[in-house]
Amino acid sequence: MPLTPQATPMTYWLEHAWLGAHVEPGVAVTVADGRITAVRPGTPAPPPGAEALYGLTLPGLANAHSHAFHRALRGTVQVGSGTFWTWREVMYGIAERLTPDSYYALARAAYAEMALAGITCVGEFHYLHHAPGGTRYNDPNAMGQALIAAAADAGIRITLLDTAYLSAGFGDPPNRHQLRFSDGTADAWAERADALKGSEHARIGAAVHSVRAVPAAELGTVADWAQQQQAPLHVHLSEQTAENDACRAAHGRTPTRLLADHGVLGPRTTAVHATHLTDEDIALLGGSTTGVCMCPTTERDLADGIGPAVALQEQGSPLSLGSDSHAVIDLLEEARAMELNERLRTRTRGHWTAAALLRAATADGHAALGWDDAGTLAPGALADLTTIRLDSVRTAGPLPRLGAETAVFAATAADVRHTVVGGRQIVRDGTHTRVPDVPTALADAIATVRG
Repeated sequence: MPLTPQATPMTYWLEHAWLGAHVEPGVAVTVADGRITAVRPGTPAPPPGAEALYGLTLPGLANAHSHAFHRALRGTVQVGSGTFWTWREVMYGIAERLTPDSYYALARAAYAEMALAGITCVGEFHYLHHAPGGTRYNDPNAMGQALIAAAADAGIRITLLDTAYLSAGFGDPPNRHQLRFSDGTADAWAERADALKGSEHARIGAAVHSVRAVPAAELGTVADWAQQQQAPLHVHLSEQTAENDACRAAHGRTPTRLLADHGVLGPRTTAVHATHLTDEDIALLGGSTTGVCMCPTTERDLADGIGPAVALQEQGSPLSLGSDSHAVIDLLEEARAMELNERLRTRTRGHWTAAALLRAATADGHAALGWDDAGTLAPGALADLTTIRLDSVRTAGPLPRLGAETAVFAATAADVRHTVVGGRQIVRDGTHTRVPDVPTALADAIATVRG
């Protein structure tokens, strides 16, 4: 089902709206051709014919880092103990069994779960390109096209971050699991990525999987492709200390310095995780205005550590948020966890305001994905909205003017009442309008790929 914007002009009446700095009661938002054409505060009751959204309405949330197939790992990887590297072996097992059809079904269900959580745009860090053994499908982008179709049918936008993944680690050839990921060379990756085209709901970006997975001599090819396309460029960075140690052994410098030396950093680039950084690394990222996507629920689930988010932002790096491995899909929890992790690390409170955390989850997340025209409730912006209940057991009690604080520090994805994309309601009263039974869709899709 194509994701077409609402063409006929209509009005949404927002009981309470977060307008970037404060909560305003009674706001009428007019929509035409999928975009906001007017925002009128001081509207105490729904105008005739308006669709009323009760609760607190925010711009749609942007999930800046996703691996859709990791949704099949939830619960399974919580058995026993281990490290990131043992978790990775379980992940490989799921990846081995996916086909374009089963990947479509799994991603559609995962993206529908995102819509239920108020997410209107996802950045899909996509490296599962080929058939087992590395054989290309008849359509070399069959897996990427499955993800684009899944997002459309789940009713959300997507930036497909097509990922170069060429090596098992600093020049070692791909292992048998990674053959599915590799195009052989960065030039071959770029040739395949050239065939991907965006659409009303989809934009195409690039990714360097990591300095482990793309040889240093080929980093510039990926960066040049993104520059030529004026596309976002993402990269996993320093998630594990083992990566830092191996990079120093191979190149005599940190991963961040290696990326800087090969032209990867810059304002269209987003580093994902950036957990284990030196002071020089932080200065390089901030000084180049490279964005940083923090994924706190995955970083704690994998025992990665707590990244220097405050220092990065102070140096000039915009922050965004992602659910990454989908241990949970809840951007409000990601925002809350970024602040609470910093409180645990420093034993002080209040590193970000609720408004700043919401900006990371909305405008800055969309910008990291190349959707600069989304993430605000303002004329000209895409009409993507998320409404959070203020009367649930978690959110009842605080004054509505404290809605931003309530959303970030009390609400969960379960409190999302409505999700609007391009002016169309994708979630109405907590029910997905295109995938009515999301739990069954998830269970069926995961059963298909479970070993």
